[in-house]
Amino acid sequence: MTASALYRFSAFSSHPEGGNPAGVWIGDTLPEPDVMQQIAADVGFSETAFIAPSTGRDRTVRYYSPEAEVSFCGHATIAAGVVLGEIEGVGMYRLSTAVGEVPVAVRMRDGMREASLTSVAPRHTGVSDALVGEALSALGWQWSDLDRTIPPAKAYAGAWHLVLAAAKAHRLASLSYDFNRLKALMLREDLTTLQLVWRERPDVFHSRNPFPVGGVVEDPATGAAAAALGGYLRDAQLVTAPTTILIRQGEAMGRPSRLTVEIPAAGGIIVTGTAVSIEAK
Repeated sequence: MTASALYRFSAFSSHPEGGNPAGVWIGDTLPEPDVMQQIAADVGFSETAFIAPSTGRDRTVRYYSPEAEVSFCGHATIAAGVVLGEIEGVGMYRLSTAVGEVPVAVRMRDGMREASLTSVAPRHTGVSDALVGEALSALGWQWSDLDRTIPPAKAYAGAWHLVLAAAKAHRLASLSYDFNRLKALMLREDLTTLQLVWRERPDVFHSRNPFPVGGVVEDPATGAAAAALGGYLRDAQLVTAPTTILIRQGEAMGRPSRLTVEIPAAGGIIVTGTAVSIEAK
């Protein structure tokens, strides 16, 4: 077995009780897939990032939920960036993911390490009424619950997400869904999470993200979905780029998270957050 270390950090928060916990495994070479899957299951967080080699600014990374490999994970990338910053210092790291290169800039801000990932090129597609209706039924939502100024769409920035915008805050405040039914739909449609949002004002969104395909009822902070949403808003001309939005997530779960999403006029979406240690071993 090669030398390795496993860290537990919470991303998109300045304290361990908030944000989204992630495992960050760093070693000389990546373990075999079945070993990574077992480690991720043992860690038990929504994702664990596996990074190799253990030194240098260019790394390979793979992401695993407790149940399956995930093509890209934003919060584990932010956690990994902060861990790398603690070990090797601030600066730019280049992560080779299964979906392409993701640069991660690490800096100090207000006495804390902060990481910014730049996503792969985002894209989005329209969705059929049948798919939206099936998703709404699994969620226990009605068509009248939707904000039609942000049409339903599949959005991608390393992983696919179904974006559904609620017209009212109270709709997003209550989340109780058919886990197995929604999981089956998401597996069929190659969806990683549902990006359920409510727009409080032009630059502030609230989000909740069911993640049954990873064996998790809800994600308290979802960087990949944040990037996908930013790309969708820009490319569908629902915002005027360049701009920056704040996504507030995890509050209903008691794990408040803050995701800053920079939306440039073109190219990848930049998602920024802090991360703090839960424990390391």
